[in-house]
Amino acid sequence: MASFPDSVNENDLGKAKFIGELLVPVAPFDQKSGREAWTVAFAPNGSYFAWSQGHRIVRLIPWTKCLNSFSVDHGEEDTNALSPRHLSRQSSNGGQVVPAADQPPEHTIDCGDIVWGLAFGSSVPEKHSRCVNIEWHRFKFGQDQLLLATGLNNGRIKIWDVYTGKLLLNLMDHTDVVRDLTFAPDGSLMLVSASRDKTLRVWDLKDDGNMVKVLRGHQNWVYCSSFSPDSSILCSVGAGKSVFLWNMDKFTLIRKLEGHHHDVVSCEFSPDGALLATASYDTRVIVWDHHKATILLELGHLFPPPSPIFAGGANDRWVRSVSFCPDGRHIASVTDDRLVRFWSIEERAPLAIASVSNGLCCAFSAQGSVLAAGTRDGSVHFWECPRSIASLQHMCRMALRRVMSTQQVEALAIPALLCDYLTYKVI
Repeated sequence: MASFPDSVNENDLGKAKFIGELLVPVAPFDQKSGREAWTVAFAPNGSYFAWSQGHRIVRLIPWTKCLNSFSVDHGEEDTNALSPRHLSRQSSNGGQVVPAADQPPEHTIDCGDIVWGLAFGSSVPEKHSRCVNIEWHRFKFGQDQLLLATGLNNGRIKIWDVYTGKLLLNLMDHTDVVRDLTFAPDGSLMLVSASRDKTLRVWDLKDDGNMVKVLRGHQNWVYCSSFSPDSSILCSVGAGKSVFLWNMDKFTLIRKLEGHHHDVVSCEFSPDGALLATASYDTRVIVWDHHKATILLELGHLFPPPSPIFAGGANDRWVRSVSFCPDGRHIASVTDDRLVRFWSIEERAPLAIASVSNGLCCAFSAQGSVLAAGTRDGSVHFWECPRSIASLQHMCRMALRRVMSTQQVEALAIPALLCDYLTYKVI
């Protein structure tokens, strides 16, 4: 079995440029279990990076500081401001590291239990709470508000103020691990939690964290969920072969996408909302046209690909995570074969690869120039995304697809070739 098809020479693939890492201090008594970085996240405005470094701890670091350190001091661990020794430094004021006068503060947050899910949320004042009967709210979230939601092993969700590191809300309703969290990107502070209790729960933080709805349909653990860019559709995946799509205006199930042969563990929409990428233990990433429930592209990680009966079992190519680059043209995947792959939506072989031991999760920075990957030892590694200039055609396609579904594009009086391009049938 090979990681690449016969037509691809691994030595000819590009090597993604490694730019830095965040390491965790290791005490002699540390056990391997409990140190995992199950999730990494970038703030939507690019101001902060957060990751769960194991043992209940979440670190919040200004992203600009990370970039400056990587570009100036990469490879000089003793002088690197983000070396393991620096990361373990704490002051007496609740674990907060005192920043320079012109820098936002760093925070080390003890969440009280193992952290599985992380998500940043920012507020838009014009987006009001869906609870129209209540005029008074405990929290008045302003335009500069930035929140961090943490999903815990005990089923609780804790909401933190990123700028102060203070706990704002403690949401309690799940009965098992909160595996993943995602905020609606429209600034409404609508939060969705995915749990091992087989449910998704919708929370309205502008209504003081009141729960709006419970979404039921998964027969097993729910691993991941993701909003479409316009916040109208939610995708959820879990311990099963189906991909669930939900209408978030009516909180109803739209459809299930069938095509995977093993548990589906990660999902993310493209920036224009036209495509959906899902990652599975069946060794594949599938890129869907979710409007029509069709498969546009399969990105394989094992060759020859396993038959359905073997894809449903254990193998060393489980895809752990998938992330769509903000440029709409690249996808990253993390797999158990100790590789990170960077893909183009126009190719069936990776553009570039990088080595990572025991990778668990990945996420692109807000601008898409950097990929972060968390590992089982609580550390995070960073690479530059392959760079290329997007064509004017692609930018126009993304602009159009932000506001039009596949069916609406197909109804246009345009040539068939142009229609195929706009609906991504030619990727």
